[in-house]
Amino acid sequence: MPVTDIDILKYPIGKAKIPTPISSQHITDWIQILEDFPEQLTKLVSYLNDSQLDTPYRPGGWTVRQVVHHLSDSHYNSYIRFKWALTEVKPIIKTYYEDRWAELRDGKSAPILLSLRSLDTLHQKWVYFLKGLSANELQHTFVHPETNEEVSLAENIGIYAWHSVHHYAHIDGLKKRMGW
Repeated sequence: MPVTDIDILKYPIGKAKIPTPISSQHITDWIQILEDFPEQLTKLVSYLNDSQLDTPYRPGGWTVRQVVHHLSDSHYNSYIRFKWALTEVKPIIKTYYEDRWAELRDGKSAPILLSLRSLDTLHQKWVYFLKGLSANELQHTFVHPETNEEVSLAENIGIYAWHSVHHYAHIDGLKKRMGW
């Protein structure tokens, strides 16, 4: 199937590809991405005005503002999933309608500083937590109810490192295309 322009705009770094096996170096690299991400995102969006923040990164896509708020919402959900996986046996996680969340008042109009600060604090705590996980704990899993697949915490670190870079690329690509 050919890659279209919209596919490139949707997945500027490609879809997530989590290697198997996952090495300790993968974990270290992914945690570093999570540690650096809030500062990098803040630098990327801090000087955007409201008009720029309310520009969709692609036709039919979220605005920059919605992407920033989505990152905070999504990463908080992920952090909770880590806690469930370590305190319960293969918990079935609660999913959420991220598209509906993005349409709520805070997602569409709140100052991005709220989510930037939130991400910074969350990622500091999350990274501290992740750096302390043992090899055994990284193998704990949760079950995603939409696919009924078990996801290990090691895999989920990779997924959220990808998620960070993925959405960063959405905003960075828009800025480059618009000459901001």
